[in-house]
Amino acid sequence: MTPVTAFCAIVPPYVLDRLAQQGHAAAVRSLAIDAVHREARLVPGPPAPGPASPQRVIHDAKHSERLPGRTVRTEGAEPVTDPSVNHAYDGLGATYALFAEVYGRPSIDGAGLGLNATVHYGRHYDNAFWDGRQMVFGDGDGIVFGDFTTCVDVIGHELSHGVTQFTAGLAYQGQSGALNESLSDVFGSLVKQYALHQSAADADWLIGSGLLAPGVQGVALRSMRAPGTAYDDERLGKDPQPAHMRDYVATGEDAGGVHINSGIPNHAFYLLATALGGQAWERAGQIWYDTLTSGRLPADADFATFARATVAAAASRYQDAAVANTVTASWASVGISPA
Repeated sequence: MTPVTAFCAIVPPYVLDRLAQQGHAAAVRSLAIDAVHREARLVPGPPAPGPASPQRVIHDAKHSERLPGRTVRTEGAEPVTDPSVNHAYDGLGATYALFAEVYGRPSIDGAGLGLNATVHYGRHYDNAFWDGRQMVFGDGDGIVFGDFTTCVDVIGHELSHGVTQFTAGLAYQGQSGALNESLSDVFGSLVKQYALHQSAADADWLIGSGLLAPGVQGVALRSMRAPGTAYDDERLGKDPQPAHMRDYVATGEDAGGVHINSGIPNHAFYLLATALGGQAWERAGQIWYDTLTSGRLPADADFATFARATVAAAASRYQDAAVANTVTASWASVGISPA
């Protein structure tokens, strides 16, 4: 049976909830929009073979909530005057490049799926999401959030939900949901690092750097280097992400804390990538990609199950005990034993 696709958005619901409680009109409207999409039970069809190029199509919703909107740029067309369109086009291409050039995966489904996106969705919509078929970007309200097309790691994050959808299909609840979110943060960060030719040591390891509007006390939505430090703002509150299992947040909100507890596997990946050194998309990213696409990861995998699978993937690919031991040590540093 084809799994039902979860609604996956970059801004966690608890952030919008806090803003809405303060009477922030854009957050109230954004939550209502998100609720509609979250209830939509999208069942995507099986992947079909396609051409080995991005095949991007960008649409403009013109501030409506109708998808996909008017087509404004297609694959190979010259840039247009709207920067949001061009940012979306470039971000889709950067994500395609990472998966195709580094991991040999033609598009997010592995079979050349066309990459569609809609910009200018809604009025002051404070989010961006993958709905199982396409990317959708809000413009932000200009008070708390800016244009969601400007962050290539946000685009990489959302499209990586599609990779998970077409591979392990990790259930969007509890620890498997936090892994789903973490994998999108990992590959979203790698999209940015690959596009900028950054080493693991040079990368900022932030998700959504530049997304927060001027005056907001924060640097991004999440930090993989230091979970829990991305923002501390009167309106947004303090970043609640833990970096270690001792601080794991048991909650019934946010599908069991999928955006919160993802900080733990995020930090494990950061520790591994920086310990191995060089470019993170190479050994560390390859291990995570092998694990995700192995066909052996259960949809309800918890952190320990995923950790064991990464150690096995490292041992299988590299035949080097030092690499596998570094994977084990990285998980142990966040309180997870792969044994």
